[in-house]
Amino acid sequence: MIWSSWSEFFDMGGYGFYVWGSYLVTFACVIGEVILISQRRRTLVKTYGLIHDSNNDEISDPETSPTETEKTSEVDESTDISDSNSNIEEKKNETTS
Repeated sequence: MIWSSWSEFFDMGGYGFYVWGSYLVTFACVIGEVILISQRRRTLVKTYGLIHDSNNDEISDPETSPTETEKTSEVDESTDISDSNSNIEEKKNETTS
């Protein structure tokens, strides 16, 4: 199409409101998506950063390592079992005497 002035270009034969309105809505949606994606990215980076930091703290803790923690829990369980067995034996001895 050939327009003789800018006003004819923006009018677009009487359909300018719909054409330019469509461009405006599309532009607003694209900008909104870019903003939402950047916010989601920041949230994910922050979340994964916290997860990564907490995992590094657990692994880099010089006082305990994962294997030592597992060993400690195994010892505690066996101690609990032996304590409960000795309590049962004591009760049997008390009732029989």
